Amino acid sequence: RVFGRNAAAVMAALRGAMAHLPVDINPRPPRRNSFEVSLVKEDGSTVELWSGIGKGPPRKLKFPQPETVVEALKSSLA
Repeated sequence: RVFGRNAAAVMAALRGAMAHLPVDINPRPPRRNSFEVSLVKEDGSTVELWSGIGKGPPRKLKFPQPETVVEALKSSLA
């Protein structure tokens, strides 16, 4: 449930920042106990916006602040 709540918060922040951007949650099976956010560009390349792998304990460090992901997205698209 923690992963789902955090995913929903990040998704809402991304949609709020860029409404035209499609957002998918887990288009492929996720890695166990990990939280990652990636941008798939039109050319098929992938840019990692956030990875909680290697972070924590405490567990809360594995999840980003939604604003952090939005800023990473904006800098990736600039």
